[in-house]
Amino acid sequence: MMPLVFVLASVAGGLGAGLRYLVDAGVMSLTKGRFPWGIVVVNITGSFVLGLVTAALPDEVFIIGAGLLGGYTTLSTAMLDALALWNDGDRRASVLHLLGTFAVSAAAALAGLALGAAL
Repeated sequence: MMPLVFVLASVAGGLGAGLRYLVDAGVMSLTKGRFPWGIVVVNITGSFVLGLVTAALPDEVFIIGAGLLGGYTTLSTAMLDALALWNDGDRRASVLHLLGTFAVSAAAALAGLALGAAL
């Protein structure tokens, strides 16, 4: 029999993937152009929440972090978006997307850790 934590993390991952779709689609409906702002927002907010959960709720980090946020955030989509921009000839946007997403997501995770530790 599967441990309950595995089942909960799996269900949370599915919910996270659905939430990613909604946030990505919602942000993209508000923006113009091909730049993948929706996935940028997803990865930054997910990184912040992961930092917060890691510091404030360490016992729930597997279910929330690996499950919910693992389904919510997406490095693979960010890479595909960067490659699409590159292949379309928008090399500057591609590099900005890669480096900017990484840098701001890392800063958001640190901010989440700081806030979680302060709670």
